Amino acid sequence: MTKFLIQYGIVLVIFFAIDMIWLGLIAKNFYAKKLGFLMAPKVNWIAAFVFYLIFILGLLVFVIQPALAAESLTQGIFMAALFGLVTYATYDLTNLATLKDWPLIITIVDLAWGISLSVIVSTLSILILTRL
Repeated sequence: MTKFLIQYGIVLVIFFAIDMIWLGLIAKNFYAKKLGFLMAPKVNWIAAFVFYLIFILGLLVFVIQPALAAESLTQGIFMAALFGLVTYATYDLTNLATLKDWPLIITIVDLAWGISLSVIVSTLSILILTRL
């Protein structure tokens, strides 16, 4: 259990750092411009934190640990891309299908980001965890 919690903590820190750079610096104005009409005045940090906890659990259980067990960074990268696509598509394609005026460009950018974020976080995590 201790090993799992250490792995989880490492993935959490990497994920949070990268996603905060994306959301806070790189894409902040993009989302505000495209989704400003839907955005809450304040972030619901509890909901955001719960998302992080669940998403990181999924990355660790379905992507990172199997790649570590197989000693295959390639497997980790491929599965991370697939995991990112599936998880972000669930949110974005549901919104595109059900919400009035949901911008297609948001779906496209989010899918690319979900894949990229999952691959970057998983790759860094696998590289770090193989050295521990």
